[in-house]
Amino acid sequence: MDKHAKIYVAGHLGLVGSALWKNLQSKGYTNLIGRTIQELNLMDTHAVNTFFEEEKPEYVILAAAKVGGIVANNTYRGQFIYENLMIQNNVIHAAYLNQVKKLLFLGSTCIYPREAPQPMPEDCLLTAPLEYTNEPYAIAKIAGIKLCESYNLQYGTNFISVMPTNLYGPNDNFDLEKSHVLPAMLRKMHLGKCLEGNNWTAIREDLSKRPIEGVNENNPENEIRTILEKYGIRVNPEKTASVEIWGTGAPMREFLWSEEMADACVYLMEKVDFKDAISVNSPESELREIRNTHINIGTGKEISIRELAQLIKEKVGFGGELVFNTSKPDGTMRKLTDPSKLHALGWHHQIEIGHGVEKLYQWYLARE
Repeated sequence: MDKHAKIYVAGHLGLVGSALWKNLQSKGYTNLIGRTIQELNLMDTHAVNTFFEEEKPEYVILAAAKVGGIVANNTYRGQFIYENLMIQNNVIHAAYLNQVKKLLFLGSTCIYPREAPQPMPEDCLLTAPLEYTNEPYAIAKIAGIKLCESYNLQYGTNFISVMPTNLYGPNDNFDLEKSHVLPAMLRKMHLGKCLEGNNWTAIREDLSKRPIEGVNENNPENEIRTILEKYGIRVNPEKTASVEIWGTGAPMREFLWSEEMADACVYLMEKVDFKDAISVNSPESELREIRNTHINIGTGKEISIRELAQLIKEKVGFGGELVFNTSKPDGTMRKLTDPSKLHALGWHHQIEIGHGVEKLYQWYLARE
């Protein structure tokens, strides 16, 4: 990509998009385009088509999506499938109509079957049933992969799809109802630490930045305690704090620092085309059907939710008790990517989970 090429980053303010924007800027790209949802609703087909016709981006990174953790995915099933399908269809089709040189579509490893082999290679897609709790979101993301793949095969476009593992990092979502497991646990333990220390100044500062269901720094103490208890952050009669975590703690998860994910994506935008994604693991002479051309982005390493909770507890300095609510669902027991294709294409991660949690907590405190 030329350093002055016009690059549209859809979803540039989110966890993924902001990391991509920062990485592109650090590499000297000077003509980046971003639009907030107020400026451009990606579910509005006419608005998206008008934007592409007027701006004519040469490259597109599709990082916009409706995302959330297990609770949000299972609760807002209709919204998750509809909104993601609309966003993807509009942006990918407009990119085709306006001769975009290259598009990168970001999916999620939840596309893989609930009982997928571990680690999960790209070719296990669509081989068995999905995890029920996030099935609508996963189906939308699978549709995005197939849309890119199909347009490449029929129209000769250069659209590549990547499947990042669980991400965490700057600009993460710390909403206790809708966030993913790592940022949710980090915030809950931070608030538990403050509650244990009777540090109401810090609690109110936290709520001033990130209200919980409309409860902010101005609510009386009893209302704040009530909302914290709803999310499993409480102090018992002995004045010791506890934080509740859903499930048994047994599931294994893989986590990648979001800025490293961004580096992998920009690397692929610069160096890898659709034809390369086909040929990495399948010599052309052996090809019968072209499928599973997406690329996993991950570390190939995993940690249990229980171990992760202990790690966050240590890094945050929370001295209370971790309570695992076994009446709540665990979700998929293992979700480990096989990043062999990505490694063969020349990219490897550097930041391990312990250092990443430290970095995220420092970022969180700096924005208190």
